Amino acid sequence: MSVVLAGDIGGTKTILRLVRATETDTASEAVPELEVLHENTYPSQDYPDLVPIVREFLAEAGDDATPKRACFGIAGPVVENTSQLTNLAWSLDGTRLQQDLQLDRVTLINDFVAVGYGVLGLQGDDLHSLQTAEAKPEAPIAVIGAGTGLGECFLIGRGDRAYVGATEGGHSDFAPRSTLEFELLEHLKTAKSIDRVSVERVVSGQGILSIYEFLCDRHFADHPNARKMLQEAVPAAAIANAAIDETDDISQKAMELFVSAYGAEAGNLALKLLPYGGLYIAGGIAAKILPLLHRNQTFLKSYLDKGRVSPLLKQVPIHIVLEPKVGLIGAAIRAAMMG
Repeated sequence: MSVVLAGDIGGTKTILRLVRATETDTASEAVPELEVLHENTYPSQDYPDLVPIVREFLAEAGDDATPKRACFGIAGPVVENTSQLTNLAWSLDGTRLQQDLQLDRVTLINDFVAVGYGVLGLQGDDLHSLQTAEAKPEAPIAVIGAGTGLGECFLIGRGDRAYVGATEGGHSDFAPRSTLEFELLEHLKTAKSIDRVSVERVVSGQGILSIYEFLCDRHFADHPNARKMLQEAVPAAAIANAAIDETDDISQKAMELFVSAYGAEAGNLALKLLPYGGLYIAGGIAAKILPLLHRNQTFLKSYLDKGRVSPLLKQVPIHIVLEPKVGLIGAAIRAAMMG
């Protein structure tokens, strides 16, 4: 049994969680059972660094449970246990944090790597199955998640032997599969003044907006509601909700194109890893558009549309992650593994 500190560190907010981690049995494959002791959220921009936030948090938690190890998921690249946050003027170094906070060990990991560890700690109610198949315990696990960007990672091993590998798969090339997607590709090159389009520019929150704008420009220019959704406070969410409610045909077409591209990229990741341990769809979007992922089986059709190797992908269990704090769970699991 140990007490660890977990954090989800972003440009807008920092979430800290104090957790008691207890081994469920003596098997090396066991994932620790996590008990939340204290949790709070802080506006990142109000602090000059992570250290004063952690000190404030630990003072709130009291002295009953003092952590010795910490793991922080960082919204930005992590190199040799250091990170310069993408949207925040913080420069974090695990060694410095360890000294300043008087902890035995501090580990920094990318926030999507934290999501990768987090899937190990999810329970039945945290998941929605999109394709059922028997998971193979020794096989890799793949995680993909569209949100602000597109994250992709993989996991091998289990319990205290688990390892999550980071990737930059979201920055691989967008591969159009239809006339409409080829038109989208050319539209993005022109609209963004770029020569190459990554899949993240399509399969992400910003991608939803780009698809909607493309359809307004190329196919619905004379529609009375063209570009209407872009005036909403959160346009990507408005487009998705209108598609779910079937109240706007441009939004419906935009989300159909988005879901199809999402499924295709999930299938690409599955082909490269053969994740018979499971493919997890995380990120901030999937759980909010469940009806669209099921509608007309658009996601699964694109996922499985891989020619003669399609039968291989039918053997992969696919789960939608419903737990919004899966990265925080993952940071706690990673911290517990350091013992």
